[in-house]
Amino acid sequence: MNQRKPTPPTDPFRMAQEPRECCPAGDCEEPALDRRDFFRFGGWGAAAAALFQPLAAAQLERSADGGGSPEQQRLLSDPAWPTLRAYRGEHLDRLAMPIGGVGTGCLSLMGNGALRDFEVVNRPAKGFTPVVSGGAPFFAIWFESGQQRGARVLEGPLPVRAFEGSHGSLDATHNLPRFTDAEFLAAWPLGRLELRQSGVPLKVSLKAFSPFVPTDSDASGWPMAVLCYEVTNQSQLPMRVSVCGTLPNFVGMDGWETTRDWKGDRHPAGASKNRNREGAATPGIAGVFLDSEGVPASAEGWGSLALAALQPASDLAQVSLRTHWTNPQWGGAILDFWDDFAADGILDSRPDSGQDAPIASVAQLATIPAGTTRAFRFLLAWHFPNRFTWNTREENRTDEDRIGNHYTTRFANAWDVVARAAEALPALERRTVGFVSDFLASSLPPVVKEAALFNASTLVTQTCFRTPDGKFYGWEGTADSRGCCHGSCTHVWNYEQTTPFLFGDLAWSMREVEFSHATDSQGLMSFRVHLPLTRAQQFGRPAADGQMGCIMKAYRDWQLSGNEVALRRIWPGVKRAMEFCWISGGWDADKDGVMEGAQHNTMDVEYYGPNPQMGFWYLGALRACERMADFLGEGEFAATCRDLRTKGSAWMDEQLFNGEYYEQHVQPPGDASKVAPMLLVGMGAKDLANPDFQLASGCLVDQLVGQYMASICGLGYLAKRENMEATLRAILKHNYRESLEEHFNSMRSFALGKEKALLMASYPKDRPAKPFPYWSEVMTGFEYTAAVGMLYEGMTAEGLTCIQNIRDRYDGWKRSPFDEAECGHHYARAMAAWAAVVALSEFRYSAVTGEMMLTAKPGAHFWSTGYAFGRCEVAIRDGATVATLRVREGSVRLQSLRLAGVGIGQLAQPRTLSAGESLELRVSPSV
Repeated sequence: MNQRKPTPPTDPFRMAQEPRECCPAGDCEEPALDRRDFFRFGGWGAAAAALFQPLAAAQLERSADGGGSPEQQRLLSDPAWPTLRAYRGEHLDRLAMPIGGVGTGCLSLMGNGALRDFEVVNRPAKGFTPVVSGGAPFFAIWFESGQQRGARVLEGPLPVRAFEGSHGSLDATHNLPRFTDAEFLAAWPLGRLELRQSGVPLKVSLKAFSPFVPTDSDASGWPMAVLCYEVTNQSQLPMRVSVCGTLPNFVGMDGWETTRDWKGDRHPAGASKNRNREGAATPGIAGVFLDSEGVPASAEGWGSLALAALQPASDLAQVSLRTHWTNPQWGGAILDFWDDFAADGILDSRPDSGQDAPIASVAQLATIPAGTTRAFRFLLAWHFPNRFTWNTREENRTDEDRIGNHYTTRFANAWDVVARAAEALPALERRTVGFVSDFLASSLPPVVKEAALFNASTLVTQTCFRTPDGKFYGWEGTADSRGCCHGSCTHVWNYEQTTPFLFGDLAWSMREVEFSHATDSQGLMSFRVHLPLTRAQQFGRPAADGQMGCIMKAYRDWQLSGNEVALRRIWPGVKRAMEFCWISGGWDADKDGVMEGAQHNTMDVEYYGPNPQMGFWYLGALRACERMADFLGEGEFAATCRDLRTKGSAWMDEQLFNGEYYEQHVQPPGDASKVAPMLLVGMGAKDLANPDFQLASGCLVDQLVGQYMASICGLGYLAKRENMEATLRAILKHNYRESLEEHFNSMRSFALGKEKALLMASYPKDRPAKPFPYWSEVMTGFEYTAAVGMLYEGMTAEGLTCIQNIRDRYDGWKRSPFDEAECGHHYARAMAAWAAVVALSEFRYSAVTGEMMLTAKPGAHFWSTGYAFGRCEVAIRDGATVATLRVREGSVRLQSLRLAGVGIGQLAQPRTLSAGESLELRVSPSV
C-alpha cells in the first residue's frame, strides 16, 4: 500500500490557546492547557474539562431559546403548542420545515412563512414551487377596522438571496406586500410563525403541522399540511378579517420535467387540461378540488390536490372561492386577484381562462371583536398514487415498475383526505401535541431534544415511502430532484435509531424485507433491495457492515416487540446471513472470529484485512445471533457464535488496539481469485496486490459503531471497556477541530470555516497516499455515533459538545435545521441522533422478559419502544426511589422496572399498561 510522509495533525491545544474572535488580544479568562495533561489523562482528561465542560454546562442550563424576551418565553412554554427553538432575523433565511405524513412526501414551511419545495409527487423536488399561470402557492390576509384597511401576504421578509436576479427577484411571492417582522418557533412536527408589523393593528400566529403519533404509523401518515392562522385584533374596534389560500393546480408537474422560456430560465411542465372544481359538499369544510383530464392516469405526476377551509357548523365565517384566475398576460392574473381580494376580502368568481394549470383560491371572512383572537384553519392535501421503482431510470420505465403508495390505498383522492380529516383532526392534533409535550417535558438537554426531533422529520420527506402492502423503505437521502442511492441501503440505515423507537411496525417491515426477501439461499443479503420485491435480490452484492448490522437490528427489534412468531419467520434468513461470513473467500473464511476478507462497507469501497469498523459489527452480530439462537433452542449454533465472538474480541484487543485506538491491518488478497466474486462491488481498489482506499492506521470517527449498536441493544461490551473509553478519547484528541479554516478536504464539505466538527478520520501516524474516499469529510451521522458512544461511557460533556457543534451548523442561517445532508438531503444516517435520547435516558426494554430500564436520576424521562411511549417520573420520597410510569400511546408489557445503578421494582404478575394508564413502583436497591 502506498504511503506518504506523515503530516502533523492540527494541534487542538494550539488552536485552543490562539486568540479568539471574541477577545483578539488572546486574554480570555480560560485555564491554560498543558500538553502534559493531554497525554497524562489518555489524551482528553483535564483538556476535555477545559474545552468541553463549560460548553456542556451552558447547554444543560440554557433555556430552550437561549434566553429572549418575556413574550418569547411565553410562546416557548405554551402547553397548547409546545416549542423548543426560536429563530429570528438571518436565521430564518434557510429554515425549511418539512410538513407531511410518514411515507407521503411533504412540502416545506419556510422561515418566513412561505410554502416551498412541493415534494409530494413521488420524487424529491427541492426548490420546486409551482409558479404557473401567473400565480404561486401562498396565503394572504385582508383586514378592515374603522378607517384602516390593508392586505398582505402572510409571510415575513424575503431572505437577502431572493433580492437579485437577471430580471429581478425570482421569489414566488416577491411582488406582494408582506410583514416586516417574523419569528419562527419549532418543535417538529409543530411549527409556529409569528408575524407583526408596526402600524398594523393585528398580529398573526401560524400554527402548522402534520399529524405525527409515534406507535401509530397510519395516524402519522396523512398526506396533508394543517395550517391554522390565528389572528389577534389589537385595535379598539371590531375588525373584519379574511384569510385566503391560493394553490395552482400542478397535477402532472413534479419539478423534473421543465421547459425554457425566452430567457432560457426553466419552468415546470407536465400539466395538461387540469381542472379545478368546488369540493363535494362535506360537513365542516369548504374548498377546491384539483385534478386533471389531460395528464395520463398512468403517469407518475397524475393525481389530485385539495385546499379546504375548516368551517364547523357553529362558525359564522363566510367562505368564498375562486376556481380560476384570469389570463396571466403581463401580470394580469395576479393584478386581478389582488384588486379583488384587497377590496373587501371576498373572492369573486372568474371564468375558466383555458390554462393547463389553473389557479384556485379559498378565503374565509370573519369579524373579530377588539382584543380577541380568531383561528382560520386550512388543509392542503395531496394524492399521487403512481410511485415507480427506484432501480429503473425514468426513460426505461414500464407498467411493471409501478410500485404505488400505501397512503393512496387509504384515501380515494385528495378531497377524501380533507373530508375525513375534518372529523379526525382534533384527535390527531391532540395526540401529536401530546407526543411533543411528553418529549419536551423530559430532563434531556435541549440540544439532544432538538437533534432527535428535528432529524425525525426525515420520515416525512421523499427519503422515505411505504408501498401498498405497508412496508417501509428509504433512500439514503435525496438529491434536488431524484432519490440518492436506492435500496434501503443496509450500511446507511444501520445507524439510524429513530424508526425502531417510534414506529416498531415500520422498522420490523424492513427486517422482513432484509431477511425474507433480500437474503438469498447462500445467505448473501443484497445491501440495496430492488423493487418490486420479486426483484429484491437483483442487486446481488453484500456489504459486510450492512449485513452484520441487520442481524443486530433483528435482535433489537425482536426485543422491543416481543414478537416470537415474527422472529421465527425471519430466523432462517438471519442464520444464513450469519453463516455467509464463513464461505470460501469470504469475510471470515477461516472462521476465527475476525473479518479479514474483502469487506465492502459504508465508505463505498472494500477494506482488506481486520479493522475495527467491520470487526465490531461482526462481534455484535455474533452476540445477537447467540442470544436469538439460545432463545430458539439452537444451542449448537449459539455455542458457535459465542466461541467466535470470544476469540475475535480477544484478538482485536491484542492485535488492533494500538494503545490509543483501534486501527486496520491491511492484508492485500493479491488478486481477485482469492476473493468470493460477489464481495467486490466495483467501487474500490483495482490493484488488489496494493489496494488503495484503506483505513490503515487512521483513527476513524465511527470505529466503535458496532459497540454503539451493542450498547443500544443491551448486548454488553464487545471488547475491553477501558479500550472503548480510550478510543473515544483518541477520537477527540485526533479528529476534533475547533475550526476548519486550516483544514484540507479532498472531497465534499458539509462543514466549513469557523465551524467545529469531528473529522471522519485523522492520521496521527502514516497516511496512505489514497485513503478511503471520505477520510477528510465531516458527516453528522458519524459524529452522532461517536458522540453517543461518549454518552454511554460517561463522557457527557464531550458528547453533548459534539452534538451541539452539529446543531450549531444547522442554525437556519447557513443550513436548514431540518436537513442534515450527507449523500443527499434529509440523510437517513443522521437519524442516529435519536440514540442520544436512549443513551442519556439509559433506556432499555425487552418485551420478551417485560423488563424496562431507565436512568435513576430524579426528573421526567421520555421513553418509547416503537409500540408505546410515555414518561417516567423518578423522585426520592422518604429516602426511597419512586418511579411513576405513564403511557401516552400504545401498550407496554411490564414485569419489572429497573433504575440504573439503584435497583429494581418488581411486579407480582406481568401487567400490560395501555394508553392513559400509569403505574407507581418503589424501587428496591439491588443486592
